[in-house]
Amino acid sequence: MNEQYIIQNAIHNLHKDEIRAEWREATNDGIIDGKLTLHMKYHPAVVLNVEVKKELRGMHLTTMEDKARSEAPFMIVADRIFPKVKQELKEKQINYLEASGNMFLLMDGLYINIDGRKNEVTAATGGNRAFTKTGLQVIFQFLIEEEWVNRPYREIALRTGTGLGNINNIFNGLAQEGYLLQLTKNEQKLENKKQLLEKWILEYEKRLKPTLNIGTFRFLKEEDFYNWKEIPLKNQETYWGGEPAGAIYTNYLRPEELTIYTAEEWNDLIRNYRLVPDKQGNVKVFKKFWKHDLVNENAVHPLLAYADLMNKGDRRCTETAQKIYDEYLQDKF
Repeated sequence: MNEQYIIQNAIHNLHKDEIRAEWREATNDGIIDGKLTLHMKYHPAVVLNVEVKKELRGMHLTTMEDKARSEAPFMIVADRIFPKVKQELKEKQINYLEASGNMFLLMDGLYINIDGRKNEVTAATGGNRAFTKTGLQVIFQFLIEEEWVNRPYREIALRTGTGLGNINNIFNGLAQEGYLLQLTKNEQKLENKKQLLEKWILEYEKRLKPTLNIGTFRFLKEEDFYNWKEIPLKNQETYWGGEPAGAIYTNYLRPEELTIYTAEEWNDLIRNYRLVPDKQGNVKVFKKFWKHDLVNENAVHPLLAYADLMNKGDRRCTETAQKIYDEYLQDKF
C-alpha cells in the first residue's frame, strides 16, 4: 500500500462530510511527504504539511510530536491509527486523518472530530506468509545474522524452532514484498533492510509478542524492583528485555517497568525471582522465542531491546532505542 493510495482513499472518504481536499506531493528533501489543502463550508481553506504512514502506532508518537512543532501546521495521514494512539494525538493536539475519513483537526479556531468510520476500501494482502508468528521468528534470525538466508532450509528450521514446511513460504513472502534479492542460483541477500526492520518491529508487537505473554507480576519485596541489576538470572534461559535491557546497553535509562524473556517454567520463575502474579504489577514476563543465543549474558539481543523500546512509544524509551541503534545496529542497516 503506497502513500498515494492512502491519500486518495482519505480524500475520497472526506467527501462524505462535504470536505473537499487537494493533495500536492512534496518536492523537498523528504522532511514532509506533501501538502493537503482542505476546503470546507463556512471556513477559509487550510493548508497542512503532511506525513503519510500505513499504520501509526505508539512507537511513532515522539517523532510526530517533534514534527508537529517543527512543521506546523502539521497533519499525520495514515491508513490506520490505533485507538489509543488517536487519543494521545488528540491530547497532544496533533492533527490526524485516517484513510476511512476519521479526522481530528484543531487550528485557526477550527475544530473537527470525525470518528467511527470504517475503511470501505482495503488493499489485498495476497496471503503473504512472511509476517506470520512463525515467519517473524525466522526473520528475526535473518536480521541479526543475515548469512542465514543462504543456509539450507533444514538448518534454518532447526535454528529457529520452525517447521521445515514453513520456510519456503517465508522466503517467497519476503521476495514478494521486495525484501529478498536473488543474486545467483545459490545466493540471496536481504533488500531494503531498514524498512524490513521497521516492519518486523510493528508486526512483532501485533502478531508475535502477544502470543509470548506469560503474565504480569510484582516482586514479593518491593526493593527487588529497584535492585533488579543484582538479581541473578538463569544463564541461557532468562534475559532482561525492554527498559532494563536498554539500561544495560546504554546506561541511559532508569526502568519504570521491567521486561523478562524466559524459558523457565511458571513455578520456577516465581520461586527463583520471588515474583507474585499481579495484573497491575510492573514486571512483564514473556516466553523466550529464539533458540540460539548471541547476546549479552543478562540482556536480549540489541535488536529485540530496540524493538521493545520503540514499541513503548514514550520519549525516554525512544531516545534509548536510538542510542542502541546507533551503537549496536546501524552498521547492519
